[in-house]
Amino acid sequence: MAGSVNKVILVGNLGKDPEIRTTQGGEKIVNFTMATSETWNDRASGERKERTEWHRVVVFNDRIADVVEKYVKKGAKVYVEGALQTRKWTDQAGQEKYTTEVVIGKFKGELTMLDTRGSGGGEDGGGYQPRERAATPARQPTRAGAGGGGPQWDAPKGGDLDDEIPF
Repeated sequence: MAGSVNKVILVGNLGKDPEIRTTQGGEKIVNFTMATSETWNDRASGERKERTEWHRVVVFNDRIADVVEKYVKKGAKVYVEGALQTRKWTDQAGQEKYTTEVVIGKFKGELTMLDTRGSGGGEDGGGYQPRERAATPARQPTRAGAGGGGPQWDAPKGGDLDDEIPF
């Protein structure tokens, strides 16, 4: 293999509110921790077990940082896609320390909100529309059925959808 891949995908919940800092150049840096959990039944005892892993996430992308700052709070469920990066520093006692973080860089990575807990309340969800609800030219939501569980689109006319597929 000529190259290599450094890609991490996590789905979990924030452990506390994100920390937002601004560099001298005006760029935002967001730090937060998120938890992922796995559960299983212990074969010996039949008892339900759970293990939680905590992950440090750093966002260097201003657009994503703006969304996190406005809408993401403690407990929010998010999808994060980034790269692993290990940093080294020396603490006040002179000891070398290491930390591994999931980094969402300026041009790589993604963060998607998976619930609306941190959406700011209100009927319009604070002005943020999740990707799956954003209207596209190919799929315009209809007014019919408004007030239902989510957007609805016009189905193709006719009973057999196979006739509508061009390939």
